[in-house]
Amino acid sequence: MNTAEMTAKIADGQGFISALDQSGGSTPKALKGYGVDESEYSGEEEMFAKIHEMRCRIVTSPSFNGDKIVGAILFEKTMNGSTDDGTPIPTQLINRGVVPFLKVDAGMHDAENGAQLMKDMPRLDEMCARAKELGVFGTKMRSVIHEANEVGIAANVRQQMDFGLRILDNGLMPILEPEASLASESRAEAEKMLLANALEQLDRLGDDQQVMFKLTIPSEPNLYKPLVDHPKVLRVVALSGGYSREEAVRELAKNTGMIASFSRALLEELRAQMDDQQFDSSLAEAIDEIYTASVAG
Repeated sequence: MNTAEMTAKIADGQGFISALDQSGGSTPKALKGYGVDESEYSGEEEMFAKIHEMRCRIVTSPSFNGDKIVGAILFEKTMNGSTDDGTPIPTQLINRGVVPFLKVDAGMHDAENGAQLMKDMPRLDEMCARAKELGVFGTKMRSVIHEANEVGIAANVRQQMDFGLRILDNGLMPILEPEASLASESRAEAEKMLLANALEQLDRLGDDQQVMFKLTIPSEPNLYKPLVDHPKVLRVVALSGGYSREEAVRELAKNTGMIASFSRALLEELRAQMDDQQFDSSLAEAIDEIYTASVAG
């Protein structure tokens, strides 16, 4: 797929984006859920080797292809890695009709004004250049909103667009992810503030520019429809945000035009101890459920 074909696949493709971008802080939890205890590895290098094995098993499984999955978000180490036969991971995805993205954020600051902003990304241009070399289409970066605080939300969404414009200048498609926390007691009001700020920030884009948004499934169905329909938004995708797969697919199906970009909800039934047939069968079941919810609207 070339860039135009990838753009079309993301804009109009039937399916969802898988999130395979667990980084250092979330990797032990992801491995534990996969059935790999911390006693089975020692140090960061062995930990990342274990998570790479898991991701390779996923992206080489027969059910993981472009029929129902339009894209996949990768951690940097995964992007730079390869499958057992030496195929670079982005190439493996592209060969299967799946558009690759790269997680580029470097973590978040502590909460201020009810929101966690992203830390600076001194390697952003370098990461974007490497991603382009490997055929990656876009990026993703996450920040979090904890309260319906106008100052914090405005700063959060503005920062996302600041970095988004830099990523566009590097020739990649940015996914902006200002996550509204499911644990927030003022989540419904925060989501409305988030929408207003997102629409305002879109005015900063040129006529020929687009971004994507990755957002918590809203408490009010179709709240984000104005973003879904906006000409400067390529696609709006949903994070599972702590929902179980059953909960996530039920809530997502209520939202027209919003597709999934799930991590935990996609992987929650997979185990290292499964044989290949069991593994692919479990993965296929998850893919089918998430696909159905993504195309329901």
